[in-house]
Amino acid sequence: MLSRLGALLQEAVGAREPSIDLLQAFVDHWKGITHYYLESTDENTPAKKTDIPWRLKQMLDILVYEEGQQTAADEAGPCLEYLLQHKILETLCTLGKAEYPPGMRQQVLQFFSKVLAQVRHPLLHYLSVHRPVQKLLRLGGPAPGSLTEKEEVQFTTVLCSKIQQDPDLLAYLLEGKKMIGRKKSSRDTASLGDRDPAHGSAPDRGPQRPGEPRGAQAWSSPPSAEVEETDGGSGESSLITALLGLCRSKKSRVALKAQENLLLLLSVASPAAATYLAHSSPCCLAIAEHLCRLYHAMPAFLDPADIAAAEGISWRLPSAPSDEASFPGKEALAAFLGWFDYCDHLIMEAQAVVAEALARAVAQKLFVETLQPQLLHVSEQSILTSTALLTAMLRQLRSPALLQEAVAFLLGAERQPEAPEDDPCTLCAHLIGHCDHLSDEISIATLRLFEELLQQPHEQVLHSLVLRHLDGRLYVARGSPEPENYEDTLFLCLVPEEAKTSAFLEETGYDTYVHDAYGLFQECSSRVAPWGWPPTPAPLDVQEPERPFFEGRFLRVLFDRMARILDQPYSLNLQVTSLLSRLALFPHPHVHEYLLDPYVNLAPGCRSLFSVLVRVIGDLMQRIQRVPQFPGKLLLVRKQLIGQGPGEQLDHQTLLQGVVVLEEFCKELAAIAFVKFPPHGPQLKLPSPPEGQV
Repeated sequence: MLSRLGALLQEAVGAREPSIDLLQAFVDHWKGITHYYLESTDENTPAKKTDIPWRLKQMLDILVYEEGQQTAADEAGPCLEYLLQHKILETLCTLGKAEYPPGMRQQVLQFFSKVLAQVRHPLLHYLSVHRPVQKLLRLGGPAPGSLTEKEEVQFTTVLCSKIQQDPDLLAYLLEGKKMIGRKKSSRDTASLGDRDPAHGSAPDRGPQRPGEPRGAQAWSSPPSAEVEETDGGSGESSLITALLGLCRSKKSRVALKAQENLLLLLSVASPAAATYLAHSSPCCLAIAEHLCRLYHAMPAFLDPADIAAAEGISWRLPSAPSDEASFPGKEALAAFLGWFDYCDHLIMEAQAVVAEALARAVAQKLFVETLQPQLLHVSEQSILTSTALLTAMLRQLRSPALLQEAVAFLLGAERQPEAPEDDPCTLCAHLIGHCDHLSDEISIATLRLFEELLQQPHEQVLHSLVLRHLDGRLYVARGSPEPENYEDTLFLCLVPEEAKTSAFLEETGYDTYVHDAYGLFQECSSRVAPWGWPPTPAPLDVQEPERPFFEGRFLRVLFDRMARILDQPYSLNLQVTSLLSRLALFPHPHVHEYLLDPYVNLAPGCRSLFSVLVRVIGDLMQRIQRVPQFPGKLLLVRKQLIGQGPGEQLDHQTLLQGVVVLEEFCKELAAIAFVKFPPHGPQLKLPSPPEGQV
């Protein structure tokens, strides 16, 4: 291989003798490039049609071949010394900026990428390399659509690869001169001789690291006038800026590679670089602001069903499946959710200080400044769209830091129980109010938001919405005996026989509910296991005077909705019962007692889920008498709901649909109570821990 390279180099410089002067050939090729600018008069000939690409290729081959001939691994040869001392890279950067001849920037980017990738000697520590690298990064600019995007992303990929090998390099590329005064020198100062490698050597003027090129000042050198020029105050984050610009490329492969590179940088950043990115760089803010731009690029109104169907969108595949129905704003929605997933992924993988800063930036820019005004808007379309989008984002969330910000944004920091007379003007209070909105669509969308929130692995969610109001068990009448057993089938007996129709059809029965409840309870128990909930209710303090009990606004709205199940639309009833079932699954003894224990002796003026259902059944028994042919109509409505009956509209349609939902909900509650409690004893039946765990 080396002999073949040698032969190629001989041919390149027109030499026939076996011993070739590599340095002279290297200098000749460089002079050939500079002579082009002195002699050429044609400003329209593309660079690729000149001999410039060929000469750059020969210079690269000479550098690689020369390095392969060095006996010491870190020794720099004369050609590399010439490249560094004569600031060839800086000159090429200037030529690329001028874009003369046309396409020169592309040639320069390719040459930089190949030199940095193929020359093993560390180069980025030197001013004569670092400075043109920074300038070249700034040529792309923050705006997408550059004609050299492919070459730019290749260039940044090489830089990120070098940083992955030596994470400390990122600090140099980010901060430049700012790092010099704070880091101890890891390499001796290189001499600054006026040596011309082609015509002899000047005597050394100072200590020099073995193999270090003369005439190339290392970044570890003390600050000098030359170092002070390197930054200019404008390019301190040029690598990050370049990557962010490429992330917005319309070319999906370019954007994906840039996102991978940025993710790599944030995950391998050294402590100094991570601190700089978090506190002194516009990186986190720029990422969050791009997310907001994508939010505003979507239509003002999107159908919640379309938003809910946009599952499976990730930053690696930021587009909806092609077989799905198209709708206005589909691509904009996919772009927004894809970038949100990317932000979440960045926060998952980045160093902790960067992750926290980025999570705060997303929370402030997207949640507080963008989403909150929409959620509080008087326009029903604004409320509906923003609520559905927030639900979709919660469904995608994986990073603990961003989840913490989302929970704080939605629920606030209040830990004390609410009082009925309180009138908080918090976002959480507004959202709970939306669960009982005049618009059924807004109510359904907000109930879905809370159901998604309750599935998040964050202890504060259930505490804020439910548990803080159940502490102390004020819902239990003082002096009541503790229950000795629980009967999981009482819920099955609630619905009168004349209101039951499931037995007449081959549908999923109680056994299916038990199977589903067991799986959901296992999953819920695993999620909350680290929170250390007690297995039994807290003992009642008989000495404590009775205080009024308030279930909190969240449960109050759900119970109010449940009390109106016979008069509400079918889709709304499904969402209310789904959310209550989700709550009943939590393995906290107070939740189980308050929602599922039919025998709890309630304090005066209190209500529980069971007491609400009893009142609904009492109302149903009276209304059945006023509906002629009730059993037949009820069976027909059930058939319609499962697609087996004619679609004709019946009298009392809403009532009949509510009865069907009520029957199924009672079976579901019975199944949940069965999997949570053994037939005897009041202690929660928690799932066994996985093998190998205690």
